[in-house]
Amino acid sequence: MIIVIDARWIFEKVSGIGAYTQELLRELPGLDANNQYIALFDNPDLAVRTEKETGINHADNVRVQLVPYSVFSIRNQCLLPSLLRSLKADVFHSPNYMIPMLPRRRQPGQPVYITTVHDVIPLKFPDHAPKSKKTRLMPIFKRLMQRVATASDAVITVSQQSKADIHEFLHVPPEQQHKVHVVYNGVSHYFSPLEEKSAPPNAERHLLYVGRADPYKNVPLLVRVADELTRRCPFPVRLILAGPPDDRYPQAIELAKELGIEDRVGWTGYLSHEALAQLYRESDVLVHPSRYEGFGLQILEAMASGLPVVCSNGGSLPEVAGEAARIVDPDDVTGYVNTIVEVLTTPALSADLRKRGSEQAARFSWHKSATETLKIYTETGQRIKKHEH
Repeated sequence: MIIVIDARWIFEKVSGIGAYTQELLRELPGLDANNQYIALFDNPDLAVRTEKETGINHADNVRVQLVPYSVFSIRNQCLLPSLLRSLKADVFHSPNYMIPMLPRRRQPGQPVYITTVHDVIPLKFPDHAPKSKKTRLMPIFKRLMQRVATASDAVITVSQQSKADIHEFLHVPPEQQHKVHVVYNGVSHYFSPLEEKSAPPNAERHLLYVGRADPYKNVPLLVRVADELTRRCPFPVRLILAGPPDDRYPQAIELAKELGIEDRVGWTGYLSHEALAQLYRESDVLVHPSRYEGFGLQILEAMASGLPVVCSNGGSLPEVAGEAARIVDPDDVTGYVNTIVEVLTTPALSADLRKRGSEQAARFSWHKSATETLKIYTETGQRIKKHEH
């Protein structure tokens, strides 16, 4: 087969979707010598960088195809189908919610369309990020997502929770529900623990949050928790927010100033994989109070880095964390404070969470994800060909 992977979701600053795409490109060629892979880019510099970072520049069964249009452009919708035909593609995999929408009926030479839908948070929680483009264009976005679910020959998602949401909000008809598959994300090789970690009893402790500042992420609650911890803990506590502040949602910054703890709260800005991995290792507990997640990759990254995790029960987080994290209701400030104090002041509990976390993270690998994704490519292609004949 010729398998085209849309790598245009890898941007200059690599985030969740880009990391997912990179890891598939890193893993698939090595485990599958029978098929040919084409990585689609619209930025030659990012293509060169990704080739080096993933090692596909040394793989005989991978090549890069540059196109002069972005994944969101009208030209993409008009020109991508003919490009895929010219490439003789058997499979086109979009790592996020964008595939050629027309024609509505399968045409000769059209590849199998496989789309990864990581979550449907904008549909499940319309006010999840009130100032985002998706929210402002919600009717269009909803129709787009429903069309993607209908037009895709297979849909990959990253948790059982997301699968249930896709069925509910994208209205996948009963006769097509077999085409929605769960393939869990993996943990990158960047994330591993320090061999030893110890600190003096009165040393400053670091609470770490990794993610955006959208309202559903519940970041202001973390500021309230940090404020309470300054009075409850026998040592200084600092809240570190990994990522840039978002001017659209200044509530956490304003609350820190109002409570007089702005010197105890800080944003790191964008971090590379290597810098984020080091921050995980240097922190004392990951706290993730998000009201909902389709997966929650930072939970596993922290566990793989030897960091105890306290998270909410929002969405798929209990599914991903298993028995390896302390789980608290998203809006229970007192519950977070009590749990974090217990983790930071009880070495045996902290050690147990690190051990459980390491074991839980080991269950999720990108090699396994890529293997299951390849199986979906193969079985979907066979199913479509059988149907056509």
